[in-house]
Amino acid sequence: MNATPAPAPSPATGRLVLLTTSHRVAPGLLSWPAWQTLREADRVLCADLAHPQLPYFREAGVSVEQVSASARELVDDCAGGRTIVIVSSGEGESALTDGLARLAGSGRESMPDLELLPASYDLPGARLLDLVQVMDRVRAECPWTREQTHTGLAKYGIEEAYELVEAIEEGDREELREELGDVLLQVVFHARIAQDDPDEPFSIDDVAAAIVDKLIHRHPHVFGDDTAETPAEVEAHWLRTKAVEKQRDSLTEGIPLGQPALALAAKLASRVRTAGLQVALPQPAGGFDAADSADSAGLTGSAEPSRTADSDLGARLLALAVRAEAAGADPETALRAAARTYRDAILAAEVRAG
Repeated sequence: MNATPAPAPSPATGRLVLLTTSHRVAPGLLSWPAWQTLREADRVLCADLAHPQLPYFREAGVSVEQVSASARELVDDCAGGRTIVIVSSGEGESALTDGLARLAGSGRESMPDLELLPASYDLPGARLLDLVQVMDRVRAECPWTREQTHTGLAKYGIEEAYELVEAIEEGDREELREELGDVLLQVVFHARIAQDDPDEPFSIDDVAAAIVDKLIHRHPHVFGDDTAETPAEVEAHWLRTKAVEKQRDSLTEGIPLGQPALALAAKLASRVRTAGLQVALPQPAGGFDAADSADSAGLTGSAEPSRTADSDLGARLLALAVRAEAAGADPETALRAAARTYRDAILAAEVRAG
């Protein structure tokens, strides 16, 4: 790609360039117009002694003066067609730009050509680097954060996941963005804690590398020579790949028993159905003829259901979850939707009751 040549400075007033770089991009990776401007400049100034770009400028033969000049001094220095480059610090150059604005606004100054030249741009996902850096600092300096463990944070992961699901169901885009951030924070937080483990440490980079490898391996139709024309073909390959990776002795391995009961039942049913395994469901004492009746489970008229009633009700719920999964429905989502409708009915009844 041919880069646009840098404009020539006005013969009398010169050119003043504010060069900005991103700290999220490796130092030295600058655009060609930026390198061209640096090499052709009459002076390159930088007030930040610790600026990460300075060693690379020197290595490339660009002489950098570590001075802080005022707007007045820079305007005067540009006279006669000279090009002056200011390498912006991480905090920006607000004092300089304000001074230049005052001089230009006076109408009495012969101003140089003023130019803002971005030398590097953030890549997609670059703000994740900021999150990692902020998490490092918070872990080091915050007394509460410093004491947290995987076990202590576990409940927050569950809470944040449910809040994310609620934002999705509500269709609230602003809330969705916030809840995704909260879930992401849990991932980064746990990875930072793991980094401190004295025996088996790992970092957020290890976490990301593992999931990248997994995604590539499980998508040979994207990254390899396999083909998949339908979602069903993708799912079939995904399941085959997982089976080879996990080498499970049982279909039940890898299914967390601590998840919500309906979700657990549906997951077990999905594994059984996919494997083509015939497994009989637990039978309630009264059979399934009145599965939708609270009376048949012994729940009406009693504040303390019997253990048999609990078992019967559990068997009926399990059967409903299995039927829902076989029909392609998520029983957890269906029950939550019904519960939300029920909540709305409760709110309406409260309004009517005053």
